[in-house]
Amino acid sequence: MNNSIERDLGEQPIARIMIADGLSPHDIVAASTKQMTHKMISRAAKGRRLTPPVQLKILNALNKATGKNYSLRDLFNY
Repeated sequence: MNNSIERDLGEQPIARIMIADGLSPHDIVAASTKQMTHKMISRAAKGRRLTPPVQLKILNALNKATGKNYSLRDLFNY
């Protein structure tokens, strides 16, 4: 019985949003008021499954960096 969770989910919508807005992982980390690493952002864009608290950190930082109001559904398709 194999109940493993798929962890590599392919490129996520956040990657396209970052490209469209001209943002790098550093821009999002710099906009964050919470502890965040560049690696978290890179993993999010590549499609590695993130925990809900990390997803929220990224969402809040992206919204602050872009001045837009994205939701989790806009950033992740899992």
